[in-house]
Amino acid sequence: MSLLSVRNLSTEFRTERGVVKAVDDVSFDLAAGETLAIVGESGSGKSVTAMSILRLIPNPPGRISAGEVVFDGRNLLEMSDAEIRAIRGNRIAMIFQEPMSSLNPSLTVGLQIAEPINLHRRTPWAAAMDKAAELLARVRLPDAKSRVKAYPHQFSGGMRQRAMIAMALACQPQLIIADEPTTALDVTVQAQILALLKEVTRAANSALILITHDLGVVARYADRVCVMYGGRIVEAGPAREIYARPRHPYTIGLMASVPRLDQEAGSRLVPIEGSPPNLANLPPGCAFAPRCRRAADICRQRPMLVRSTPDHLSACHFHAQLSAHVGT
Repeated sequence: MSLLSVRNLSTEFRTERGVVKAVDDVSFDLAAGETLAIVGESGSGKSVTAMSILRLIPNPPGRISAGEVVFDGRNLLEMSDAEIRAIRGNRIAMIFQEPMSSLNPSLTVGLQIAEPINLHRRTPWAAAMDKAAELLARVRLPDAKSRVKAYPHQFSGGMRQRAMIAMALACQPQLIIADEPTTALDVTVQAQILALLKEVTRAANSALILITHDLGVVARYADRVCVMYGGRIVEAGPAREIYARPRHPYTIGLMASVPRLDQEAGSRLVPIEGSPPNLANLPPGCAFAPRCRRAADICRQRPMLVRSTPDHLSACHFHAQLSAHVGT
C-alpha cells in the first residue's frame, strides 16, 4: 500500500500574462521507506508539486485546481486548515531550498528545532531543547550541545542544511520532502548531506521525496525517478531502469549534459538547445517539441504517459524507438 498517492494534481497561478499551469495532471505513488527523486530544470514544476502536497500554495494568486493527495489513507486537499497544520512538520516535514531564508535569523537554531517538538508532541521546552541537541548530534554537527544556542548566521551553509534536516526529523515524520537540499553547497558537502538524508530516512523507515535539477546527484540515492518538464511528468520509473534505458528525449538530453566517469577522455557534453517553455503560453502538443531533435508532425498532439515496460512510463510518441544508450 502506498504511503502517498498523488492523482491528477494540477496547480495554477493567475498572473498579468494569464493563467500559468505550474503543475499539470501529475500522478505518482510513494511507499514507506522509498526515495523518489523529482528531476527537471528550473520552472518544470518540481517545487510547486511539493508545495501543493502540503497545501502551501499562496492563494491568491495560486490555487490547486484539480486532483487529490492521499497520505496514509486521507486526502490532504480535503482537510481543514487545523488538520493540515497538524500534519505539517509532524507527519510530513519539508526541507526548503535555501536554509538561510528558511531559518529565522532572530531565533537560536536550537529553539527552532525544539518548536515543533513542543507544538506537536506537547513536550516541555527544556526537554524539547535537550532533544534538539540530540538531533543536531544525530546529523553530525560538532559540539551539538553548545550549537543549540547559536544563531543561523553563525553556521556555515552545510551546517545550516544539517540544522534543517534535524528540524525535519524532530517529530519522526513518515515523509520528508527535500527541495534542492544541496543548492549552493560544494560537491563534498553535497555528498555528505545526501548520504545523511538517505541514512536517517532509512533508519526511521521514512519515505523521502528528493527534488533536484541534477540527475547525477540522485544516481546513488533514489529508488525511483519522476522527470518533469513544463509542469508535467514526462518519464517515470525505477532509477536503474531510467538511467540504463531512458525513453524520453528530455531525459536523454539531461543525461548527455552531465559528466560521466565512463565517457572517453576529451568527450564533449551535449547541451539541450533552447530554453524551458513559458508556462503561460505552452506550445500545443508536446511541450518539449521546440527543443527536441526528434520532433515530428505527430508531436503537435499531446503525448500521454504510457508504459514502455511494466514499471517504466514515458510521454513520448517515439518512446519505443528511442535508443537505450544515453546521448544517441
